[in-house]
Amino acid sequence: MEQFLKVGVIVKPQGIKGEVKVQPLTDDYSRFKKLKTVFIDGEERKILSAKIGVDSVILAVSGIVDRNQAELYRGKFLLVDRQNAVELKKDNYFIVDIIGCRVVTDDDEQIGEVIEVTPAVRDVFTVKCFSGKILRFPFLKDLLVSVDIENKTITVKDKRLKEVSCYED
Repeated sequence: MEQFLKVGVIVKPQGIKGEVKVQPLTDDYSRFKKLKTVFIDGEERKILSAKIGVDSVILAVSGIVDRNQAELYRGKFLLVDRQNAVELKKDNYFIVDIIGCRVVTDDDEQIGEVIEVTPAVRDVFTVKCFSGKILRFPFLKDLLVSVDIENKTITVKDKRLKEVSCYED
């Protein structure tokens, strides 16, 4: 498992005092209010303040003191150590843990490997099939048999998968 988890990406400077606008990569934007430190380019930085917006978060980060400095961080990811990550609710998973999981059916058919998760009301999994095709399906409770992060395996119901999935040409 990855030691660090991406929680946001800096999209641009905000104002002239070094604040940055962040696009959260998490379901819970309020987590930024509780965040004490983040890692940017492997360097630990203190979060001095956080303002939660509708679709973004404005952060003041130690060591970024003006707009010119903030501009240098455009496109950089904010990471947290896994031990400081939020606790997930039952049947919730970090995307980084889902990527690379094998997808198999309840009939033991090997489908492929998850290569991408697109966040949505129902996250969409993109799977590179062992046949070479690309398969997409929504993360639905009635589709899943089990998710085993430890063994990197997601088991799905074969019949339901055929109903809700689509292949890319």
